[in-house]
Amino acid sequence: MTDTLVEKPTRAPAAPVAVRRPVRRHRPARRWRRVVTPVGLLLIWQVASQTGLLPPEKLSAPSAVAQTGWRLARDGTLGVHLLDSLTRAGIGLAIGGTLALVLGATAGLLRLGDDLVDPPVQMARMLPHLGLVPLLIIWVGIGESLKITLVALGAFFPIYFNTYAGIRDIDERLVEAARSCGLNQLARIRHVVLPGALPSLFLGLRLALGAAWLSLVVGEQVNAQTGIGFLMMEAREFSQTDVVLLGLLVYALLGLLSDLALRVAERRTLTWRRGLQAV
Repeated sequence: MTDTLVEKPTRAPAAPVAVRRPVRRHRPARRWRRVVTPVGLLLIWQVASQTGLLPPEKLSAPSAVAQTGWRLARDGTLGVHLLDSLTRAGIGLAIGGTLALVLGATAGLLRLGDDLVDPPVQMARMLPHLGLVPLLIIWVGIGESLKITLVALGAFFPIYFNTYAGIRDIDERLVEAARSCGLNQLARIRHVVLPGALPSLFLGLRLALGAAWLSLVVGEQVNAQTGIGFLMMEAREFSQTDVVLLGLLVYALLGLLSDLALRVAERRTLTWRRGLQAV
């Protein structure tokens, strides 16, 4: 008796299933949901002001702040002060950010730079830079240099430390792989170090923007003749709480807009990164 081999029908290999990204259908609803709390707080604030729970000499109503802002915008006062504040913030951020990038990259890439640059920066970061105002007044005076120096100091440390940490956190195996592929030092920095350090660098920039606006608020309250901080200090002399609140609102909007612009730039630059999405 001969055994007969019965061949089983073989299945065709399954076609690869394309991985689809989840469609975010609720993004518009989520955006509107994020507006609910701020609008609700404004309504509560307005009602409390109209009913007398919040006296206007202590806290003006949102409608009064909006009317004051419209009046100052129409006569050009707000634009002049806003332009001066933006100029100081831009110059200080450029100076402090450039210096932090150069020193952070030097300390992160070179052992000699790490030995010479990082120790004094680590010591200086323990000092609150706003506490240096009396010493800075002696060094640079009370003019524009003081305000720009404060902004530069505020922007320096977040960018320096995030640049340094971003470079040092790169997986060394990636650098070795690039070296094995024949990439020279400049090519390794361009194709491995820079992409690996960019997320930390963007985080440092966002923190630096917040520190820069905070430093500007303090700097413009020291013998300034223009700027949003000067506008607030002048209003304080006459108990104009609506102008003071308007200045705070302008600072908040500037911070939000600059952070939003940076987040958009980060999203477009780091298209290869897939972070964890909230449920």
